[in-house]
Amino acid sequence: MKKIVFALTVCMCSVIAVKAQKINTGSSYETAVGVKVFDGGGISLKHFFKGNQAGEGILYFWDKGMKLTGLYELHGPLNDVEGFKWYIGAGGHFGFFNDAYGGGAFVGVDGVLGLDYKIKGAPLNLSIDWNPNVDLGRYNGFNAGSGGLGIRYTF
Repeated sequence: MKKIVFALTVCMCSVIAVKAQKINTGSSYETAVGVKVFDGGGISLKHFFKGNQAGEGILYFWDKGMKLTGLYELHGPLNDVEGFKWYIGAGGHFGFFNDAYGGGAFVGVDGVLGLDYKIKGAPLNLSIDWNPNVDLGRYNGFNAGSGGLGIRYTF
């Protein structure tokens, strides 16, 4: 598992190094990388691949495990405020855990509903979202309390 985390970190750093030459100070962005925090923390990579359509990958870590989530998101403008958008989407996740009841792997499906703001004049993006999901193989149930605050560097 440490090799997977290391490989993902190297890949993300490579993408940042290549794209860092295009510092984004406008009110929109193509790619952003940063952190997402809620109950634990994660590394977030978001990329717009067509107009208002984006993909987001989040590698979460917490005291009892880790989870990789992939989301497909549709974005729309919010009240004509420059750089401010709503988004909705769906995706899936898989992960590993080790708690008082043992350890193992789990998979599941995710939904996401959130707000996204690109700060004009700075290469920063902020987001806050709600990420309900259903786990299979872990606690086998619905989790309505996921989501988090994202802070990302844009390019």
